[in-house]
Amino acid sequence: MHRITLLSRPGCHLCDDARAIISRVAAELGMPWEEVDIDSSDELREKYWEMIPVTLVDGVQHDFWRVSEERLRAALGDREP
Repeated sequence: MHRITLLSRPGCHLCDDARAIISRVAAELGMPWEEVDIDSSDELREKYWEMIPVTLVDGVQHDFWRVSEERLRAALGDREP
């Protein structure tokens, strides 16, 4: 089973959009997902500061700034939006 991680930051409107898409897709596919605040780690903040929100699938960067629902579904093995 795949694992989706959303790297976000409080007050980020793009993060709100990404959260809605990830939450919906993960719920429909019965997959776990987590959200991590990049401010929780100096390393995350340094690496992803200008890219948030960042979507990871199985720990590998998948998208940043905007989440494409179609690309996310394809990465998770679901071809139907």
